Amino acid sequence: MAFAAKQTDWRKQPIEVRELLLDALRDRAPAASSERLTPLQLAQRIGVEPDPWQTDLLESTERQIILNCSRQSGKSTSTALKALHTALYQEGSLTLVLSPSQRQSMETYRKIRESYNLLSDVPALTQESSIKLELANGSRVQVLPGKEQTVRGFSGVDLLICDEAARIDDALYQSIRPMLAVSGGQIILLSTPFGSRGFFFKEWTEGGDDWKRVRVTADQCPRIDRAWLEKERQRIGDWWFSQEYGCSFVDNLEACFSTADIQAAITAEVQPLWAL
Repeated sequence: MAFAAKQTDWRKQPIEVRELLLDALRDRAPAASSERLTPLQLAQRIGVEPDPWQTDLLESTERQIILNCSRQSGKSTSTALKALHTALYQEGSLTLVLSPSQRQSMETYRKIRESYNLLSDVPALTQESSIKLELANGSRVQVLPGKEQTVRGFSGVDLLICDEAARIDDALYQSIRPMLAVSGGQIILLSTPFGSRGFFFKEWTEGGDDWKRVRVTADQCPRIDRAWLEKERQRIGDWWFSQEYGCSFVDNLEACFSTADIQAAITAEVQPLWAL
């Protein structure tokens, strides 16, 4: 619903003024339409024409999804649309957005909020802060700080988004997974690789069939110029380019042994010298 945010930044007003503005906006807001948009229709309604892989993501009901996608491929935008669709059409839902830092989490939150502003005849906004919004249908979208000791306490999560997942600490990842234990909600890990380590790498390579995996390299994105990509490779070097645009898990340049060599040295055919 494209009201106040288009005209004035009411969040900078004193709290008494904000309350009056919100009350006025709720009174003027039309009732939510009975029309239920599909995820694709929602994207098109706000002027986004998704790539085929984005449409597949928006419509996916898989509980666990990994997006190993190039920079600027549209992974954050499509995930934000999925979060917005959940909030609008799944009454009382809870969506959590997590990144290594709160600033990064708020980028995805900003995309959700801006997309909401482009819609009409949807559940009215009842509460908003810099890290949370609530709708009249009881749905909430909450930004979480990237610290393990401060994210506990949430439950009944319907959608858990981990942006820049390759850079999130393993301890933080392990502490948020129980949020989905009862609700049966979705978790989406989205990132470019950052070395052959961490839970993002492990879930991608060893997570088994429990995960839906999506890999989109820069040369598969129609909006990225091929000539620019070649210049970018020359500018940042193969190591960074392979990760940021090629979606490859590459070893740290300072590592003594490659991940492939270490894995090749491990075998179950050799019996241990002693039993524990």
